[in-house]
Amino acid sequence: MAMPPSTYPRRLLPLFLGLFQGALLLFFALFVIYDEPSAQAEDTNLVANQVYSTFPFFQDIQVMLVVGLGLLLTFLPRYGFSALTHNFLLLNFSTQWALVLQGLLHHFHHGQIHLDLHKLLLSEFAAVTVLISVGAILGRASPCQLLVVATCEIPLYLASEWVIVSCLGVLDVGGTITIHVFSCYFGLGVSKALFRATQQPLHPKETPTTSSDLMSLVGTLILWVFWPSFVAVLCQPGDAQHRAILNTLLAVSASAITTVVASSLLDRDGKLSPGHLQNGSLAGGVAIGVVADMAVPPAAALALGSLSAVLCVLGFRFLTPLLARKLTLHDQCGIHNLHGLPGILGAAASVVAILVAPRDTSGSHPSQLSPAGGNASEAAAGLAVAVGASLLAGLLTGSALRLPCLARPPERLCFDDSLYFKIQDQAESPGPDSSAEEGALALKEQI
Repeated sequence: MAMPPSTYPRRLLPLFLGLFQGALLLFFALFVIYDEPSAQAEDTNLVANQVYSTFPFFQDIQVMLVVGLGLLLTFLPRYGFSALTHNFLLLNFSTQWALVLQGLLHHFHHGQIHLDLHKLLLSEFAAVTVLISVGAILGRASPCQLLVVATCEIPLYLASEWVIVSCLGVLDVGGTITIHVFSCYFGLGVSKALFRATQQPLHPKETPTTSSDLMSLVGTLILWVFWPSFVAVLCQPGDAQHRAILNTLLAVSASAITTVVASSLLDRDGKLSPGHLQNGSLAGGVAIGVVADMAVPPAAALALGSLSAVLCVLGFRFLTPLLARKLTLHDQCGIHNLHGLPGILGAAASVVAILVAPRDTSGSHPSQLSPAGGNASEAAAGLAVAVGASLLAGLLTGSALRLPCLARPPERLCFDDSLYFKIQDQAESPGPDSSAEEGALALKEQI
């Protein structure tokens, strides 16, 4: 018996996820085992030390992505349930998908994949790219469309990272180029192709409220506190990791203060913008990642944090409206201002750091002097690959999202939890034929 058209989009999501989880279960049963150390006591102690040193960082990153980033996205007043839940869903889906792909590409030996905490951490880093990219289309895309973005972006990110790190030799411990820049321009490419040349008017449900901005600011504070763990977790334990933590703390501290200064100066009455605070305070953490483990003076970390915050605030104030007007580019969360501009600044800082680094490296760890590669041209090439590959891949993915079967929500029902969740207030006083109307509209595009 054919399924009624109004219920088809609602069945697509559980069908897709159910098939994915079932296929993954079968794959794990056939090919994945835990990595076990040898029986020698020193090997056992080494593994234990690695777990105890990595797991606290890993837990910090979990809090960042699940709680901090989830709350940051709740600035849309009627989309809080969806923002939190879709962020949580995409994190789990993308991490599992990345585990499979990374295992097949890099860790498949003698018919088995050995799983350990480090491989899980790398897979979660891959998932971060998806969480950032979907910020450009937040509220205007269905869950099925978001899952398609994750399905396409993870393999493309792994390919881009392999080219940048393995082929070009760029060492980007904090993911400034490989994660933030790539995910930003992938998301912008998706947005441009999905909405094409259509100017997206301000939606009545799009304007933040006091309570939604407050929840989003709480998310910023959580991200701010745990950001050093995100940058330092992949650094070599010891001096390099210590420097990464200190440099990141200085950078995000400077960006927080500079955001207040810049936001206040841009307002005629000297008042602060919640959107500036929510994003500008984190810009220093994005920019510092590529030089975090470098032996740069503390003043350099402070300067980079301040400059990134200024770029972020100016981007929200001037660049985002300009891109929307001239290029009809829709960027719901301002990912270009938080991830793109500070990421490019960080890449430029790494080039400068390599050029001015002393040539006598005797007795020093390489990462102290050239964290972004052996020479400046390699770092610049890595940035070009991240921007070019992500934009092209994003445009292709965004075109695929226009398929009618992916149930893109119509303009009337964008930024509204009621399309995907049972809301208590509406359950108590439902409107006439509201569910039937929503189901029918969800099959159409009304732009």
